[in-house]
Amino acid sequence: MCGLCGEITFDGSPASVEAIGAMTCSMVPRGPDAGGVVSRGRFAFGHRRLRIIDLSERGQQPMVDPELGLTLVFNGCIYNHKELRAELEAKGYRFFSTSDTEVVLKSWHAWGPEAPVRFNGMFAFVVHERETGRVALARDRLGIKPLYYTQNKTRLRFASTLPALVAAGGVDTALDPVGLAHYMTFHAIVPPPHTILRGVRKLPAATLRIVEPDGRVKDTTYWDLDFARSSEDLALSEREWKDRVGTALRRAVDRRMIADVPVGVLLSGGVDSSLIVGLLAEAGQQHLKTFSIGFEAAHGEAGDEFKYSDIIAQYFGTDHTKIMIPTGNMLDALPGTIAAMSEPMVSYDNVGFYLLSREVAKHVKVVQSGQGADEVFAGYHWYPKLASSNDIVSDYTALFFDRDREKIGRHLNDTWMADEDEPARLVERHLMKDGAGTPLDKALRIDTTVMLVDDPVKRVDNMTMAWGLEARVPFLDHELVELAARVPPELKLKNEGKGVLKDVARDVIPSSVIDRPKGYFPVPALKYIDGPVLEMTQDALTSKAAQDRCLFRSDYLDSLLADPKAHITPLRGSELWQCALLELWLQTHNL
Repeated sequence: MCGLCGEITFDGSPASVEAIGAMTCSMVPRGPDAGGVVSRGRFAFGHRRLRIIDLSERGQQPMVDPELGLTLVFNGCIYNHKELRAELEAKGYRFFSTSDTEVVLKSWHAWGPEAPVRFNGMFAFVVHERETGRVALARDRLGIKPLYYTQNKTRLRFASTLPALVAAGGVDTALDPVGLAHYMTFHAIVPPPHTILRGVRKLPAATLRIVEPDGRVKDTTYWDLDFARSSEDLALSEREWKDRVGTALRRAVDRRMIADVPVGVLLSGGVDSSLIVGLLAEAGQQHLKTFSIGFEAAHGEAGDEFKYSDIIAQYFGTDHTKIMIPTGNMLDALPGTIAAMSEPMVSYDNVGFYLLSREVAKHVKVVQSGQGADEVFAGYHWYPKLASSNDIVSDYTALFFDRDREKIGRHLNDTWMADEDEPARLVERHLMKDGAGTPLDKALRIDTTVMLVDDPVKRVDNMTMAWGLEARVPFLDHELVELAARVPPELKLKNEGKGVLKDVARDVIPSSVIDRPKGYFPVPALKYIDGPVLEMTQDALTSKAAQDRCLFRSDYLDSLLADPKAHITPLRGSELWQCALLELWLQTHNL
Protein backbone atom coordinates (compact mmCIF):
# COMPACT_ATOMS: atom_id res chain seq x y z
CA MET A 1 0.00 0.00 0.00
CA CYS A 2 1.54 3.23 -1.08
CA GLY A 3 1.12 6.59 -2.78
CA LEU A 4 1.93 7.04 -6.45
CA CYS A 5 2.13 10.08 -8.69
CA GLY A 6 3.54 11.27 -11.98
CA GLU A 7 3.53 13.65 -14.90
CA ILE A 8 3.60 13.06 -18.66
CA THR A 9 3.95 15.93 -21.12
CA PHE A 10 2.56 15.95 -24.67
CA ASP A 11 4.46 18.92 -26.12
CA GLY A 12 8.00 17.60 -25.75
CA SER A 13 8.82 19.66 -22.67
CA PRO A 14 10.47 17.91 -19.70
CA ALA A 15 8.22 16.69 -16.92
CA SER A 16 8.36 18.76 -13.76
CA VAL A 17 10.46 17.12 -11.06
CA GLU A 18 9.35 19.91 -8.74
CA ALA A 19 5.71 18.89 -9.20
CA ILE A 20 6.60 15.27 -8.47
CA GLY A 21 8.42 16.36 -5.34
CA ALA A 22 5.39 18.30 -4.11
CA MET A 23 3.06 15.36 -4.74
CA THR A 24 5.28 12.79 -3.05
CA CYS A 25 5.73 15.04 -0.02
CA SER A 26 1.96 15.35 0.23
CA MET A 27 1.61 11.56 0.38
CA VAL A 28 4.29 10.70 2.95
CA PRO A 29 1.66 9.32 5.39
CA ARG A 30 0.55 6.78 2.76
CA GLY A 31 4.11 5.54 2.37
CA PRO A 32 6.25 6.46 5.37
CA ASP A 33 8.93 3.81 4.78
CA ALA A 34 10.63 5.05 1.60
CA GLY A 35 10.28 7.34 -1.40
CA GLY A 36 11.61 7.59 -4.89
CA VAL A 37 11.48 9.60 -8.11
CA VAL A 38 12.39 8.61 -11.66
CA SER A 39 12.54 11.29 -14.37
CA ARG A 40 13.15 10.60 -18.07
CA GLY A 41 12.51 13.59 -20.29
CA ARG A 42 8.79 13.91 -20.91
CA PHE A 43 7.73 11.66 -18.03
CA ALA A 44 8.49 11.55 -14.33
CA PHE A 45 7.10 9.18 -11.69
CA GLY A 46 7.12 9.50 -7.92
CA HIS A 47 6.31 7.05 -5.15
CA ARG A 48 5.93 6.71 -1.40
CA ARG A 49 6.33 3.18 -0.08
CA LEU A 50 4.75 1.21 2.76
CA ARG A 51 6.79 -1.99 2.97
CA ILE A 52 4.45 -5.01 3.10
CA ILE A 53 5.76 -7.53 0.56
CA ASP A 54 9.50 -7.87 -0.09
CA LEU A 55 10.79 -5.49 2.56
CA SER A 56 14.14 -5.10 0.78
CA GLU A 57 15.33 -2.31 -1.45
CA ARG A 58 14.67 -4.58 -4.44
CA GLY A 59 10.99 -3.76 -4.09
CA GLN A 60 11.58 -0.02 -4.20
CA GLN A 61 9.51 2.18 -6.54
CA PRO A 62 9.29 3.65 -9.10
CA MET A 63 10.38 0.29 -10.47
CA VAL A 64 12.42 0.35 -13.68
CA ASP A 65 13.15 -2.67 -15.88
CA PRO A 66 15.68 -1.47 -18.50
CA GLU A 67 15.59 -4.81 -20.31
CA LEU A 68 11.84 -4.62 -20.85
CA GLY A 69 11.77 -0.84 -21.26
CA LEU A 70 9.11 -0.32 -18.58
CA THR A 71 8.79 2.03 -15.61
CA LEU A 72 6.03 1.37 -13.08
CA VAL A 73 4.41 2.90 -10.02
CA PHE A 74 1.94 0.73 -8.14
CA ASN A 75 -0.34 1.02 -5.12
CA GLY A 76 -2.09 -1.98 -3.61
CA CYS A 77 -1.54 -5.70 -3.27
CA ILE A 78 -1.82 -8.55 -5.78
CA TYR A 79 -2.84 -11.56 -3.74
CA ASN A 80 -2.13 -14.09 -6.48
CA HIS A 81 1.32 -12.67 -7.27
CA LYS A 82 3.12 -15.94 -6.49
CA GLU A 83 0.97 -17.89 -8.94
CA LEU A 84 1.46 -15.24 -11.62
CA ARG A 85 5.20 -15.19 -10.96
CA ALA A 86 5.40 -18.94 -11.58
CA GLU A 87 3.47 -18.53 -14.82
CA LEU A 88 5.76 -15.72 -15.95
CA GLU A 89 8.89 -17.64 -15.03
CA ALA A 90 7.64 -20.51 -17.16
CA LYS A 91 7.48 -18.01 -20.04
CA GLY A 92 11.13 -17.12 -19.48
CA TYR A 93 10.89 -13.97 -17.34
CA ARG A 94 13.62 -13.45 -14.73
CA PHE A 95 12.87 -11.67 -11.44
CA PHE A 96 15.18 -9.54 -9.31
CA SER A 97 12.77 -9.18 -6.35
CA THR A 98 10.05 -11.11 -4.54
CA SER A 99 7.62 -8.16 -4.72
CA ASP A 100 4.17 -8.14 -6.26
CA THR A 101 5.20 -4.84 -7.87
CA GLU A 102 7.59 -6.63 -10.17
CA VAL A 103 4.87 -9.15 -11.02
CA VAL A 104 2.65 -6.26 -12.14
CA LEU A 105 5.46 -4.85 -14.28
CA LYS A 106 6.28 -8.12 -16.02
CA SER A 107 2.61 -9.03 -16.37
CA TRP A 108 2.14 -5.83 -18.36
CA HIS A 109 5.00 -6.80 -20.65
CA ALA A 110 3.66 -10.36 -21.08
CA TRP A 111 -0.06 -9.68 -21.43
CA GLY A 112 -0.47 -5.94 -21.98
CA PRO A 113 -4.09 -4.78 -21.59
CA GLU A 114 -5.11 -8.28 -20.46
CA ALA A 115 -2.87 -8.05 -17.37
CA PRO A 116 -5.43 -6.42 -15.00
CA VAL A 117 -7.88 -9.24 -15.72
CA ARG A 118 -5.35 -11.70 -14.30
CA PHE A 119 -4.88 -9.83 -11.02
CA ASN A 120 -6.71 -10.78 -7.86
CA GLY A 121 -6.29 -7.88 -5.52
CA MET A 122 -6.63 -4.17 -4.98
CA PHE A 123 -4.54 -1.97 -7.20
CA ALA A 124 -3.89 1.24 -9.03
CA PHE A 125 -0.88 1.32 -11.30
CA VAL A 126 0.68 3.43 -14.02
CA VAL A 127 3.25 2.05 -16.46
CA HIS A 128 5.34 3.88 -19.07
CA GLU A 129 6.53 2.06 -22.19
CA ARG A 130 9.91 3.28 -23.40
CA GLU A 131 9.52 2.00 -26.97
CA THR A 132 6.04 3.37 -27.70
CA GLY A 133 5.96 6.35 -25.32
CA ARG A 134 2.52 5.21 -24.19
CA VAL A 135 1.34 5.34 -20.61
CA ALA A 136 -1.24 2.95 -19.14
CA LEU A 137 -3.29 3.71 -16.03
CA ALA A 138 -5.43 1.03 -14.36
CA ARG A 139 -7.65 0.69 -11.32
CA ASP A 140 -8.97 -2.48 -9.65
CA ARG A 141 -12.43 -3.87 -10.29
CA LEU A 142 -14.12 -2.41 -7.22
CA GLY A 143 -12.16 0.82 -6.89
CA ILE A 144 -10.49 -0.13 -3.63
CA LYS A 145 -7.39 1.83 -4.59
CA PRO A 146 -7.81 5.45 -5.76
CA LEU A 147 -6.37 7.15 -8.84
CA TYR A 148 -6.91 10.88 -9.46
CA TYR A 149 -5.70 12.87 -12.44
CA THR A 150 -5.71 16.26 -14.10
CA GLN A 151 -5.10 16.67 -17.83
CA ASN A 152 -4.87 19.49 -20.36
CA LYS A 153 -3.44 19.83 -23.86
CA THR A 154 0.18 19.83 -22.71
CA ARG A 155 0.36 17.40 -19.79
CA LEU A 156 -1.20 14.71 -17.63
CA ARG A 157 -0.65 14.46 -13.90
CA PHE A 158 -1.90 11.65 -11.68
CA ALA A 159 -1.76 10.78 -7.96
CA SER A 160 -3.27 8.54 -5.31
CA THR A 161 -4.88 11.55 -3.63
CA LEU A 162 -6.61 14.69 -4.80
CA PRO A 163 -4.68 16.97 -2.40
CA ALA A 164 -1.41 15.73 -3.91
CA LEU A 165 -2.47 17.07 -7.31
CA VAL A 166 -3.45 20.38 -5.73
CA ALA A 167 -0.06 20.56 -3.97
CA ALA A 168 1.69 20.38 -7.35
CA GLY A 169 -0.10 23.52 -8.53
CA GLY A 170 -1.57 24.35 -11.90
CA VAL A 171 -4.96 22.79 -11.09
CA ASP A 172 -8.33 24.45 -11.63
CA THR A 173 -9.62 24.31 -8.05
CA ALA A 174 -12.98 25.94 -8.73
CA LEU A 175 -15.94 23.88 -7.59
CA ASP A 176 -17.49 21.65 -10.25
CA PRO A 177 -21.27 22.28 -10.33
CA VAL A 178 -21.89 18.69 -11.49
CA GLY A 179 -19.73 17.25 -8.71
CA LEU A 180 -21.49 19.57 -6.26
CA ALA A 181 -24.90 18.40 -7.49
CA HIS A 182 -23.89 14.77 -6.85
CA TYR A 183 -22.55 15.67 -3.40
CA MET A 184 -25.74 17.48 -2.40
CA THR A 185 -28.01 14.84 -3.92
CA PHE A 186 -26.51 11.35 -3.67
CA HIS A 187 -25.63 11.40 0.03
CA ALA A 188 -22.26 13.08 -0.65
CA ILE A 189 -21.24 10.47 -3.24
CA VAL A 190 -19.50 11.96 -6.28
CA PRO A 191 -19.16 9.19 -8.88
CA PRO A 192 -16.30 9.16 -11.39
CA PRO A 193 -15.05 10.79 -13.45
CA HIS A 194 -16.16 13.81 -11.42
CA THR A 195 -14.80 15.14 -8.15
CA ILE A 196 -15.91 18.21 -6.27
CA LEU A 197 -13.24 20.21 -8.16
CA ARG A 198 -13.54 21.23 -11.80
CA GLY A 199 -9.90 20.53 -12.59
CA VAL A 200 -9.52 17.08 -11.00
CA ARG A 201 -11.00 13.81 -12.21
CA LYS A 202 -10.73 10.21 -11.05
CA LEU A 203 -10.36 7.05 -13.07
CA PRO A 204 -13.43 4.80 -12.75
CA ALA A 205 -13.03 1.38 -11.17
CA ALA A 206 -12.32 -1.56 -13.50
CA THR A 207 -10.91 0.84 -16.08
CA LEU A 208 -7.72 0.67 -18.14
CA ARG A 209 -6.71 3.93 -19.79
CA ILE A 210 -4.10 4.10 -22.55
CA VAL A 211 -2.60 7.55 -23.09
CA GLU A 212 -0.73 8.10 -26.36
CA PRO A 213 2.35 10.37 -26.53
CA ASP A 214 0.23 13.12 -28.08
CA GLY A 215 -2.37 12.98 -25.30
CA ARG A 216 -5.04 10.91 -27.05
CA VAL A 217 -6.88 8.68 -24.58
CA LYS A 218 -8.66 5.34 -24.88
CA ASP A 219 -10.55 3.80 -21.97
CA THR A 220 -11.51 0.14 -21.64
CA THR A 221 -13.79 -1.29 -18.96
CA TYR A 222 -12.26 -4.70 -18.33
CA TRP A 223 -14.81 -6.04 -15.81
CA ASP A 224 -18.52 -5.71 -15.16
CA LEU A 225 -20.62 -7.17 -12.36
CA ASP A 226 -23.22 -9.52 -13.85
CA PHE A 227 -26.27 -10.64 -11.85
CA ALA A 228 -27.52 -13.09 -14.51
CA ARG A 229 -28.19 -16.58 -13.11
CA SER A 230 -27.50 -19.71 -15.12
CA SER A 231 -29.69 -22.81 -15.11
CA GLU A 232 -27.09 -24.39 -12.82
CA ASP A 233 -27.38 -21.47 -10.41
CA LEU A 234 -31.15 -21.77 -10.32
CA ALA A 235 -30.93 -25.49 -9.55
CA LEU A 236 -28.67 -25.09 -6.49
CA SER A 237 -30.11 -25.77 -3.06
CA GLU A 238 -29.89 -23.39 -0.12
CA ARG A 239 -27.20 -25.61 1.43
CA GLU A 240 -25.18 -25.62 -1.77
CA TRP A 241 -25.24 -21.82 -1.93
CA LYS A 242 -24.09 -21.66 1.69
CA ASP A 243 -21.21 -24.04 0.95
CA ARG A 244 -20.14 -22.11 -2.15
CA VAL A 245 -20.23 -18.76 -0.37
CA GLY A 246 -18.32 -20.23 2.59
CA THR A 247 -15.63 -21.66 0.33
CA ALA A 248 -15.23 -18.39 -1.59
CA LEU A 249 -15.07 -16.33 1.61
CA ARG A 250 -12.49 -18.64 3.20
CA ARG A 251 -10.35 -18.27 0.10
CA ALA A 252 -10.76 -14.47 0.15
CA VAL A 253 -9.76 -14.19 3.81
CA ASP A 254 -6.82 -16.55 3.37
CA ARG A 255 -5.53 -14.57 0.37
CA ARG A 256 -5.45 -11.41 2.44
CA MET A 257 -3.00 -12.87 4.93
CA ILE A 258 -0.24 -12.73 2.28
CA ALA A 259 2.36 -10.34 3.69
CA ASP A 260 5.89 -10.20 5.03
CA VAL A 261 4.58 -8.43 8.15
CA PRO A 262 1.85 -9.41 10.68
CA VAL A 263 -1.80 -8.92 9.71
CA GLY A 264 -4.49 -7.91 12.22
CA VAL A 265 -8.29 -7.45 12.07
CA LEU A 266 -10.50 -4.42 12.75
CA LEU A 267 -13.11 -6.07 14.98
CA SER A 268 -16.26 -3.97 15.24
CA GLY A 269 -18.32 -6.67 16.88
CA GLY A 270 -20.61 -7.06 13.88
CA VAL A 271 -21.15 -10.28 11.96
CA ASP A 272 -18.76 -9.39 9.13
CA SER A 273 -15.56 -8.62 11.05
CA SER A 274 -16.36 -11.34 13.59
CA LEU A 275 -16.64 -13.87 10.78
CA ILE A 276 -13.23 -12.83 9.44
CA VAL A 277 -11.70 -13.47 12.88
CA GLY A 278 -13.49 -16.81 13.12
CA LEU A 279 -12.32 -17.98 9.71
CA LEU A 280 -8.72 -17.03 10.49
CA ALA A 281 -8.91 -18.95 13.77
CA GLU A 282 -10.45 -21.90 11.91
CA ALA A 283 -7.47 -21.78 9.51
CA GLY A 284 -5.05 -22.04 12.42
CA GLN A 285 -4.06 -18.40 13.01
CA GLN A 286 -2.88 -17.95 16.59
CA HIS A 287 -2.29 -14.78 18.62
CA LEU A 288 -4.22 -12.78 16.03
CA LYS A 289 -4.22 -9.08 16.85
CA THR A 290 -7.72 -7.55 16.86
CA PHE A 291 -8.77 -3.96 17.51
CA SER A 292 -12.00 -2.21 18.53
CA ILE A 293 -12.85 1.43 19.17
CA GLY A 294 -15.54 3.16 21.19
CA PHE A 295 -16.72 6.68 22.03
CA GLU A 296 -18.52 8.21 24.96
CA ALA A 297 -22.29 7.91 25.00
CA ALA A 298 -24.36 10.96 24.03
CA HIS A 299 -28.10 11.68 24.27
CA GLY A 300 -28.63 8.23 25.77
CA GLU A 301 -27.02 6.47 22.79
CA ALA A 302 -24.13 4.09 23.43
CA GLY A 303 -20.87 4.91 21.69
CA ASP A 304 -19.31 1.47 21.57
CA GLU A 305 -20.06 -2.17 20.79
CA PHE A 306 -17.42 -3.68 23.05
CA LYS A 307 -19.99 -6.15 24.38
CA TYR A 308 -19.90 -8.02 21.07
CA SER A 309 -16.26 -7.55 20.13
CA ASP A 310 -15.33 -8.90 23.59
CA ILE A 311 -17.36 -12.05 22.90
CA ILE A 312 -15.39 -12.75 19.73
CA ALA A 313 -12.00 -11.81 21.20
CA GLN A 314 -12.55 -14.11 24.19
CA TYR A 315 -14.08 -16.95 22.16
CA PHE A 316 -11.12 -17.11 19.77
CA GLY A 317 -8.43 -15.97 22.21
CA THR A 318 -7.21 -13.05 20.13
CA ASP A 319 -4.66 -10.48 21.27
CA HIS A 320 -7.34 -7.80 21.59
CA THR A 321 -6.93 -4.05 22.01
CA LYS A 322 -9.90 -1.85 22.97
CA ILE A 323 -9.57 1.86 22.34
CA MET A 324 -11.95 4.26 24.10
CA ILE A 325 -11.90 7.82 22.75
CA PRO A 326 -13.17 10.65 25.00
CA THR A 327 -15.39 13.16 23.22
CA GLY A 328 -12.81 15.90 23.63
CA ASN A 329 -10.18 13.80 21.86
CA MET A 330 -12.62 13.04 19.06
CA LEU A 331 -13.29 16.74 18.50
CA ASP A 332 -9.56 17.46 18.54
CA ALA A 333 -9.09 14.84 15.82
CA LEU A 334 -11.68 16.27 13.43
CA PRO A 335 -9.27 18.68 11.66
CA GLY A 336 -6.84 15.82 10.99
CA THR A 337 -9.69 13.60 9.84
CA ILE A 338 -10.87 16.22 7.35
CA ALA A 339 -7.32 16.82 6.15
CA ALA A 340 -7.01 13.09 5.43
CA MET A 341 -10.02 13.14 3.09
CA SER A 342 -9.20 13.14 -0.61
CA GLU A 343 -12.80 14.29 -1.09
CA PRO A 344 -15.39 15.52 1.42
CA MET A 345 -17.07 12.53 3.10
CA VAL A 346 -19.94 13.07 5.52
CA SER A 347 -20.18 9.73 7.35
CA TYR A 348 -19.84 10.21 11.09
CA ASP A 349 -17.54 7.22 11.37
CA ASN A 350 -14.71 8.86 9.42
CA VAL A 351 -13.25 10.15 12.67
CA GLY A 352 -13.71 6.71 14.20
CA PHE A 353 -11.68 5.04 11.46
CA TYR A 354 -9.10 7.83 11.63
CA LEU A 355 -8.53 7.42 15.35
CA LEU A 356 -8.72 3.64 15.21
CA SER A 357 -6.14 3.59 12.44
CA ARG A 358 -3.84 5.86 14.43
CA GLU A 359 -3.79 3.40 17.30
CA VAL A 360 -3.72 0.22 15.21
CA ALA A 361 -0.73 1.49 13.21
CA LYS A 362 1.28 1.39 16.44
CA HIS A 363 0.89 -2.40 16.44
CA VAL A 364 0.60 -3.66 12.84
CA LYS A 365 0.93 -2.43 9.26
CA VAL A 366 -1.89 -4.51 7.73
CA VAL A 367 -5.45 -5.26 8.82
CA GLN A 368 -8.45 -7.02 7.40
CA SER A 369 -11.77 -5.19 7.59
CA GLY A 370 -15.40 -6.18 7.07
CA GLN A 371 -16.41 -3.37 4.68
CA GLY A 372 -18.63 -4.30 1.74
CA ALA A 373 -20.60 -7.23 3.12
CA ASP A 374 -23.83 -5.24 3.51
CA GLU A 375 -23.76 -4.00 -0.10
CA VAL A 376 -22.74 -7.37 -1.54
CA PHE A 377 -25.09 -9.58 0.53
CA ALA A 378 -28.05 -7.18 1.08
CA GLY A 379 -27.58 -6.43 4.76
CA TYR A 380 -29.20 -3.00 5.04
CA HIS A 381 -32.78 -2.49 6.23
CA TRP A 382 -33.89 -0.80 3.00
CA TYR A 383 -33.25 -3.75 0.72
CA PRO A 384 -36.52 -5.62 1.40
CA LYS A 385 -38.50 -2.55 0.34
CA LEU A 386 -36.43 -2.18 -2.83
CA ALA A 387 -36.79 -5.90 -3.58
CA SER A 388 -40.58 -5.50 -3.93
CA SER A 389 -40.39 -2.26 -5.88
CA ASN A 390 -42.52 -1.70 -8.97
CA ASP A 391 -40.56 1.45 -9.82
CA ILE A 392 -36.97 0.91 -8.75
CA VAL A 393 -35.73 4.30 -9.98
CA SER A 394 -38.30 6.26 -7.97
CA ASP A 395 -38.01 4.06 -4.90
CA TYR A 396 -34.21 4.07 -4.93
CA THR A 397 -33.93 7.84 -5.28
CA ALA A 398 -36.53 8.34 -2.55
CA LEU A 399 -34.29 6.37 -0.19
CA PHE A 400 -30.87 7.66 -1.21
CA PHE A 401 -31.31 11.19 -2.52
CA ASP A 402 -30.85 13.84 0.16
CA ARG A 403 -32.44 16.45 -2.12
CA ASP A 404 -34.05 16.51 -5.53
CA ARG A 405 -33.13 19.20 -8.04
CA GLU A 406 -35.98 21.47 -7.00
CA LYS A 407 -34.87 21.35 -3.36
CA ILE A 408 -31.23 21.96 -4.27
CA GLY A 409 -32.40 25.13 -6.01
CA ARG A 410 -33.71 26.35 -2.65
CA HIS A 411 -30.43 25.51 -0.89
CA LEU A 412 -27.70 26.54 -3.34
CA ASN A 413 -27.18 29.94 -4.82
CA ASP A 414 -27.90 30.07 -8.57
CA THR A 415 -24.21 30.39 -9.49
CA TRP A 416 -23.55 26.84 -8.31
CA MET A 417 -26.48 25.05 -9.95
CA ALA A 418 -25.57 22.45 -12.60
CA ASP A 419 -27.26 22.86 -15.98
CA GLU A 420 -28.87 19.40 -15.89
CA ASP A 421 -30.07 16.90 -13.28
CA GLU A 422 -26.96 14.73 -13.57
CA PRO A 423 -27.52 12.66 -10.38
CA ALA A 424 -30.96 11.52 -11.54
CA ARG A 425 -29.58 10.64 -14.97
CA LEU A 426 -26.71 8.66 -13.51
CA VAL A 427 -28.86 6.63 -11.14
CA GLU A 428 -31.43 5.81 -13.81
CA ARG A 429 -28.69 4.76 -16.22
CA HIS A 430 -27.11 2.40 -13.69
CA LEU A 431 -30.38 0.94 -12.46
CA MET A 432 -31.84 0.26 -15.89
CA LYS A 433 -28.87 -1.13 -17.80
CA ASP A 434 -28.85 -4.81 -18.74
CA GLY A 435 -27.42 -7.52 -16.53
CA ALA A 436 -29.62 -7.25 -13.43
CA GLY A 437 -33.08 -8.81 -13.65
CA THR A 438 -34.78 -8.12 -10.32
CA PRO A 439 -35.24 -4.83 -8.45
CA LEU A 440 -32.92 -6.07 -5.69
CA ASP A 441 -30.26 -7.01 -8.23
CA LYS A 442 -30.43 -3.53 -9.71
CA ALA A 443 -30.11 -1.88 -6.29
CA LEU A 444 -27.22 -4.10 -5.20
CA ARG A 445 -25.37 -3.49 -8.43
CA ILE A 446 -25.39 0.30 -8.12
CA ASP A 447 -24.59 0.08 -4.43
CA THR A 448 -21.64 -2.25 -5.01
CA THR A 449 -20.16 -0.55 -8.06
CA VAL A 450 -20.98 3.12 -7.34
CA MET A 451 -22.04 3.89 -3.78
CA LEU A 452 -19.61 1.48 -2.12
CA VAL A 453 -16.63 2.73 -4.14
CA ASP A 454 -17.11 6.40 -3.31
CA ASP A 455 -18.24 6.10 0.27
CA PRO A 456 -17.21 3.17 2.52
CA VAL A 457 -14.26 1.98 0.42
CA LYS A 458 -12.83 5.47 -0.04
CA ARG A 459 -13.38 6.20 3.64
CA VAL A 460 -11.39 3.15 4.73
CA ASP A 461 -8.55 3.89 2.30
CA ASN A 462 -8.25 7.53 3.30
CA MET A 463 -8.46 7.04 7.06
CA THR A 464 -6.15 4.02 7.29
CA MET A 465 -3.57 5.41 4.89
CA ALA A 466 -3.42 8.64 6.89
CA TRP A 467 -1.42 6.54 9.35
CA GLY A 468 0.45 4.23 6.97
CA LEU A 469 -1.92 1.32 7.61
CA GLU A 470 -2.98 -1.04 4.84
CA ALA A 471 -6.62 -2.21 5.01
CA ARG A 472 -7.71 -5.32 3.12
CA VAL A 473 -11.36 -6.07 2.43
CA PRO A 474 -12.09 -9.78 1.81
CA PHE A 475 -15.80 -9.20 1.17
CA LEU A 476 -14.73 -7.29 -1.95
CA ASP A 477 -12.72 -10.15 -3.39
CA HIS A 478 -14.02 -9.96 -6.96
CA GLU A 479 -14.60 -13.72 -7.21
CA LEU A 480 -16.70 -13.63 -4.04
CA VAL A 481 -18.60 -10.57 -5.31
CA GLU A 482 -19.31 -12.32 -8.63
CA LEU A 483 -20.62 -15.38 -6.78
CA ALA A 484 -22.73 -13.27 -4.41
CA ALA A 485 -24.34 -11.50 -7.37
CA ARG A 486 -25.76 -14.83 -8.52
CA VAL A 487 -27.12 -15.85 -5.11
CA PRO A 488 -30.96 -15.76 -5.32
CA PRO A 489 -32.41 -12.59 -3.76
CA GLU A 490 -34.48 -14.51 -1.23
CA LEU A 491 -31.37 -16.15 0.24
CA LYS A 492 -29.75 -12.75 0.75
CA LEU A 493 -32.85 -11.17 2.28
CA LYS A 494 -33.74 -13.92 4.77
CA ASN A 495 -33.02 -13.51 8.48
CA GLU A 496 -33.23 -9.70 8.21
CA GLY A 497 -30.55 -9.55 5.51
CA LYS A 498 -27.28 -11.28 4.66
CA GLY A 499 -29.10 -14.57 5.18
CA VAL A 500 -26.68 -16.79 3.26
CA LEU A 501 -23.71 -15.10 4.93
CA LYS A 502 -25.26 -15.64 8.37
CA ASP A 503 -25.72 -19.31 7.47
CA VAL A 504 -21.97 -19.49 6.85
CA ALA A 505 -21.30 -17.66 10.10
CA ARG A 506 -23.36 -20.10 12.21
CA ASP A 507 -20.73 -22.76 11.63
CA VAL A 508 -17.96 -20.43 12.77
CA ILE A 509 -18.91 -17.79 15.38
CA PRO A 510 -21.26 -17.58 18.42
CA SER A 511 -24.94 -17.05 17.58
CA SER A 512 -25.15 -14.17 20.07
CA VAL A 513 -23.14 -12.06 17.62
CA ILE A 514 -25.10 -13.22 14.57
CA ASP A 515 -28.58 -12.64 16.02
CA ARG A 516 -27.85 -9.30 17.66
CA PRO A 517 -29.52 -6.09 16.43
CA LYS A 518 -27.63 -4.62 13.51
CA GLY A 519 -25.16 -2.00 14.65
CA TYR A 520 -23.21 0.77 12.97
CA PHE A 521 -19.98 2.51 13.86
CA PRO A 522 -21.45 4.71 16.62
CA VAL A 523 -20.15 8.26 17.02
CA PRO A 524 -23.08 9.83 18.88
CA ALA A 525 -21.37 13.15 19.63
CA LEU A 526 -21.28 13.85 15.89
CA LYS A 527 -24.71 12.45 15.15
CA TYR A 528 -26.32 15.09 17.34
CA ILE A 529 -25.09 18.49 16.19
CA ASP A 530 -24.90 20.61 19.34
CA GLY A 531 -22.35 22.05 21.75
CA PRO A 532 -18.79 22.26 20.37
CA VAL A 533 -19.75 20.51 17.11
CA LEU A 534 -22.49 23.08 16.47
CA GLU A 535 -20.02 25.88 17.20
CA MET A 536 -17.55 24.37 14.72
CA THR A 537 -20.18 24.16 11.98
CA GLN A 538 -21.39 27.69 12.65
CA ASP A 539 -17.85 29.08 12.55
CA ALA A 540 -17.16 27.34 9.23
CA LEU A 541 -20.37 28.40 7.52
CA THR A 542 -20.23 32.03 8.69
CA SER A 543 -16.50 32.55 8.06
CA LYS A 544 -15.22 35.05 5.52
CA ALA A 545 -14.12 32.21 3.23
CA ALA A 546 -17.64 30.78 3.23
CA GLN A 547 -19.20 34.19 2.69
CA ASP A 548 -16.88 34.87 -0.23
CA ARG A 549 -17.70 31.48 -1.74
CA CYS A 550 -21.43 32.07 -1.27
CA LEU A 551 -22.39 28.45 -1.86
CA PHE A 552 -25.57 28.28 0.20
CA ARG A 553 -28.56 30.59 0.39
CA SER A 554 -28.49 32.62 3.59
CA ASP A 555 -32.07 31.75 4.57
CA TYR A 556 -31.23 28.04 4.27
CA LEU A 557 -28.14 28.39 6.47
CA ASP A 558 -30.12 30.36 9.03
CA SER A 559 -32.71 27.58 9.25
CA LEU A 560 -30.05 24.89 9.55
CA LEU A 561 -28.20 26.62 12.36
CA ALA A 562 -31.40 27.53 14.19
CA ASP A 563 -32.64 23.92 14.38
CA PRO A 564 -30.19 21.30 13.07
CA LYS A 565 -32.38 18.36 14.10
CA ALA A 566 -35.20 19.58 11.86
CA HIS A 567 -33.10 19.01 8.73
CA ILE A 568 -32.40 15.29 8.44
CA THR A 569 -31.89 13.36 5.19
CA PRO A 570 -33.79 10.15 4.31
CA LEU A 571 -30.69 8.16 5.34
CA ARG A 572 -30.77 9.92 8.73
CA GLY A 573 -27.85 12.21 7.99
CA SER A 574 -27.60 15.84 9.07
CA GLU A 575 -28.00 18.45 6.35
CA LEU A 576 -26.07 20.86 8.55
CA TRP A 577 -23.11 18.51 8.88
CA GLN A 578 -23.15 17.87 5.13
CA CYS A 579 -22.94 21.58 4.33
CA ALA A 580 -20.42 22.33 7.05
CA LEU A 581 -18.20 19.38 6.18
CA LEU A 582 -17.92 20.59 2.59
CA GLU A 583 -16.91 24.05 3.73
CA LEU A 584 -14.51 22.66 6.35
CA TRP A 585 -12.87 20.44 3.72
CA LEU A 586 -12.45 23.33 1.29
CA GLN A 587 -10.93 25.52 3.98
CA THR A 588 -8.66 22.74 5.28
CA HIS A 589 -7.18 22.28 1.82
CA ASN A 590 -7.03 26.04 1.14
CA LEU A 591 -9.44 25.80 -1.78
